[in-house]
Amino acid sequence: MENKTAFLDIFGDSPVLKVFDFLVVNEDFDYSMTDIASLSGVGYSTLKLFFGKLEKQEIVVKVREVGKAKMYRLNMTNPVVKKFRDLYWETAKQRVHEKAKELIVA
Repeated sequence: MENKTAFLDIFGDSPVLKVFDFLVVNEDFDYSMTDIASLSGVGYSTLKLFFGKLEKQEIVVKVREVGKAKMYRLNMTNPVVKKFRDLYWETAKQRVHEKAKELIVA
């Protein structure tokens, strides 16, 4: 059984949400599209279907190039990304509190 994050468990694990999940947790680093696909558990061809839209909406930004690889990360200056990040971590925090209560009661 695959371990899902609290966010994916609650909101579903669509390819877009898997990518957001990965990028929020790893926001301090930049990744190539190949790395984003493999590390988020999304097929590369599936990622290509929506990645251009994420770039166009400035949700992800290219930060540098390493050889032929373009490296991307979440655009932390985008207000939508900031709100999404807040929602993500609030969801995780709530799940931790729920699990802690279960342990205390048990």
